[in-house]
Amino acid sequence: MKLSKLQFVVIIILGTSISSGAFAIDLYVDKKTKQIYAEPGTGRELLGSFKRVEDAPLKTAAPVLPPRNRRTELQAKAENARLISKVDALEERVKKTENIKVKLDKKGLQAETADGNFKFRIGGRIQADASVSSNDKLIQGGTTPVEANNGTEIRRGRLAFEGTFFKDWNFRSQIDFADNDVSVKDMKLSYSGFQFMKTTFGQQKQAFSRELQESSNDLMFIERSLMNVLNAPIVDRAVGINLASHGKKWTGQIGAYGESVTPNKTSMDEGWGVSSRVTYTPIVEKTKFIHLGIAGNFREPSDSGQISGSTSGVSYSYETTHMSDLFPIDSGRITNINNIKMLGIEANGVYGPFSVGGEYTHSWIDRNLGMKSLGFHGWYGEASWTLTGESRKYRQGTFRRLEPTRAFSLSNGGLGAWELAARVAGVDMNDGAFKGGMMKNFTVALNWYANSNVRFMFGYDRIIDIKNSPLTTRKGGKPDGLNTFMFRSQIAF
Repeated sequence: MKLSKLQFVVIIILGTSISSGAFAIDLYVDKKTKQIYAEPGTGRELLGSFKRVEDAPLKTAAPVLPPRNRRTELQAKAENARLISKVDALEERVKKTENIKVKLDKKGLQAETADGNFKFRIGGRIQADASVSSNDKLIQGGTTPVEANNGTEIRRGRLAFEGTFFKDWNFRSQIDFADNDVSVKDMKLSYSGFQFMKTTFGQQKQAFSRELQESSNDLMFIERSLMNVLNAPIVDRAVGINLASHGKKWTGQIGAYGESVTPNKTSMDEGWGVSSRVTYTPIVEKTKFIHLGIAGNFREPSDSGQISGSTSGVSYSYETTHMSDLFPIDSGRITNINNIKMLGIEANGVYGPFSVGGEYTHSWIDRNLGMKSLGFHGWYGEASWTLTGESRKYRQGTFRRLEPTRAFSLSNGGLGAWELAARVAGVDMNDGAFKGGMMKNFTVALNWYANSNVRFMFGYDRIIDIKNSPLTTRKGGKPDGLNTFMFRSQIAF
């Protein structure tokens, strides 16, 4: 069907007269009259659907691109490559940074790789002491007036460096700056790759006595007991090798040692010794356990007793405090020693905030050149009560210091932890005609643990019995009324 120009004009006019809200419209033509209608009807034929011109999408011209420049494209690609390289390098540095974890907490400054193969820690301790004595105006050797030094000192000022290499190799170096001097305490390397055993080389504590094995950071008393008179000269730190293993209820170690890290500047060979210690915990719970232990030691001193009149030998003595310079008992130097054999027995029990225990050491000194062998012994018994309810911590045969349930805080109301402890101890170095001295003392301690790192210690010590002492009172009596008052502030991390 053909439409006239007039008809198309009408169609356009109708289309533009439709409301702007209409998107399209259907138009019809009457077959006879050729008139255009917007609605269907009899004799009308659909022309189709029509849209307004302004509703149709506009065609935008394609952008005109400048002519391609090969050199510019190469420069842009090179710049992109440099940017990508810088981003990759930055991401690699971020990954390396994330691979090393550094933190500072109650254990000191620590760094560790994400895989745990490499670790490093810086720790240390500062122990500032003060002591005052009473009834200490004494006579030494029957003629010389002496008394205990009252005063203050830095008892221990140590820096510790610990680390791990390739997961299985561990080292520990501990340097002490007390007495305004520098000395080496621990200097050791250990290998823990064997699941059943740890092997340690270097300067370390020998395998004997729970009290001696425990760190001064963890002891309940400012000074170790009278039993340590026998232990410290023989089984304290020495250079050697130690093999140690442990299970849930037991520990065991054995070691062979030379002498301490201090060089031997005499013409005699250094001494050597073998020590072993085993512990068993038949009951082991978090706040309830029983500890049992036994230890043995065999040592030949540096001269092996072969030189008549040698001044090497061994001496045993007790100083009331580290700074007092007062020695109520002193064996003098014992020479011509073939060997020294020692036996140690340990027992402790903990039940909640209460603990009780003790140790016993017996020492046999075998001498030559027809000199009589000697037998000495020392012991202590202790008990403690944590007033704030915490329980003593125990790990692999030794005790650790208390950790308060609530650290001291004026804002939060925490009290820290308070501990009351008492100890009776004795040592006997009298054997037949040999009179090295016998002594017993009583010690009380009140300790305040402000938090996991800081504590303050108050101590009182009194000699309750003494025989064959080099000291007498001004009236010639025994110095069994000597009192010592001690205080320590400590930070350890």
